[in-house]
Amino acid sequence: MKHLRRLLGLALISISFASYAQTDKETTAKIVGNKAYNFVANTALPMANNDINRIMSAMPGAQSGTMINLTGSQYDVKVTKDSVVAYLPYYGRAFSAPYNSNEGGIKFTSKNFTYTESKSRKGAYIIQINTKDVTRENYRFTINISQNGYASLTASSVNKQPIVFNGYLDEPVKKIKTSKPDHEIWLRCLFFEYFYLKNMWPFFTGYK
Repeated sequence: MKHLRRLLGLALISISFASYAQTDKETTAKIVGNKAYNFVANTALPMANNDINRIMSAMPGAQSGTMINLTGSQYDVKVTKDSVVAYLPYYGRAFSAPYNSNEGGIKFTSKNFTYTESKSRKGAYIIQINTKDVTRENYRFTINISQNGYASLTASSVNKQPIVFNGYLDEPVKKIKTSKPDHEIWLRCLFFEYFYLKNMWPFFTGYK
C-alpha cells in the first residue's frame, strides 16, 4: 500500500506540472460526462524495486528511475458506455505467467464492468473501472483526469503489481456516414453516366 500511494503521488505531480493540454476544459467535461474518451499513454511507471530498476534502466526508452517512455507507441484505453478496450504494456512483477506469449501486457476488451465517477475538491475527475469478464484476470483501473485533459491511469490486478501510466485524454474521431447507401450512390452514378453519353454522343461525333 505504501508503494501504491507513492506511485499515485508521482502520477498526480506529473499531471500538475503539465504545461499544455490535449483537450480544453469544455471538451474534457463533455467526453468524460458522455463516457466516450480515449486515454493515450505517454509514459509507464512500474512499482519500483532494485531488481526491476536494473532491468528497466537497460530497456529502450527508459528515463530517470523506472519511467518508460511510450510516446508514439499507440498504447491506449478506449472507454465507451458499453465497453472498455485496453491496449497497454506491462512492466513489473507478475505472479503468474501467461500461457501464450501474445497475451502479455494489459490487453483486453470488457463489456461487463462497473464504472464510477467522482470529483476532487480541485475539480479533477476520478474514475474507477472494475472489469468482470476478462478471461485471464480482471483489472481495476483508477483514472485521475485534470480539467485540461491530462490523466494518469493506475492498473492493478490479483496477478500483477500495480503500474501507473501517465498521458492525456483524446476525443474519439466520429465516423462520417453518407446520407445514401454505397450501392445506391453507385447506381445513381451509373445512370447519370449512361444518359450523359447517350445525349452527348451525337454532339461529339455528328452521328445520331
